[in-house]
Parts: sequence; structure tokens; C-alpha cells
Amino acid sequence: MIHNPPFHIVLIEPEIPPNTGNIARLCGATGTVLHLVGKLGFSTDDRYLKRAGLDYWSEVDILYWPDLEALQAAYPAARLVCTSKKVATPHMAFNFIAGDFIVFGKETKGLPDKLIEANILTSIRIPMSGKVRSLNLSTAAGIVLYEALRQTDQLE
Repeated sequence: MIHNPPFHIVLIEPEIPPNTGNIARLCGATGTVLHLVGKLGFSTDDRYLKRAGLDYWSEVDILYWPDLEALQAAYPAARLVCTSKKVATPHMAFNFIAGDFIVFGKETKGLPDKLIEANILTSIRIPMSGKVRSLNLSTAAGIVLYEALRQTDQLE
């Protein structure tokens, strides 16, 4: 387990193996802990998942949780930073704090409205223009995580 990781990425019920594999690789490259929450839409033994993570899979600190409540019970002081296209605060205008738990929802539905409402002051969006309604999950995780690392002077 990584002691004092710069950040935590939380994926709630991810559905697409290559997205999770790419995010695992991102976490391995940045020393970020990856939390996989709830029912996964794939097996973590899936060859596509491991292929996306390449040979870095063993370098990633991955924790599995049956639900978000279990994760929150294990980390009661965690600040959840929820991501949603439905909120007003752009990720660049948000003040990240080292150790934040950056939460992403499943690819097809995003995060539940109830979770966003409960964390509205720490909910962010990635600004987009045009007719594209969303970004790929692993792209979004990279954008937000690197902004958080930049803001907290954790980039080498």
C-alpha cells in the first residue's frame, strides 16, 4: 500500500476494461491509489484489462470495495471530489488538496445525482464545447488528476 499517496482515483462500477486498465496505468505512473467500487462490468483477470495496463499492473495499488459506504467507512476523513457534466465548477477553478478522492461514475450513467448533491461543493466538471456530450473515462481521469497534481506541486 502506498503511504500518503498524492491522490486517490475512485471508479464506481466501471464497465469497460480498457478504460480501467488505462486508469490503472495512470495511477501507477503518478503514485495514485485506485479504488474500484461496486460491481465491475468485467473481471480484473480480463486479458484486455491487463493489456491496457501493460506490465505496470503490479505497480498499482488497487483496492476493491463492495460499495461506496465501505470505502467511506475505511476513510472517514476522505474528501470526495465528484465529477459530473451536470455541475457548474470547472476542474481548473477547483482547489484540490493532496489526498483528495477523485470520484468517477460508470461510463454509461456517470455518478448518481444523490452522490453529487451530497458533495455539491466538491463536485467538478471538465469544460467542453461543441456537440460531444462526454469524454472517455480514462481521458477524463487523466485531465483531472494532472490538474490536481499541478495545483499541489506534485509533478516532477
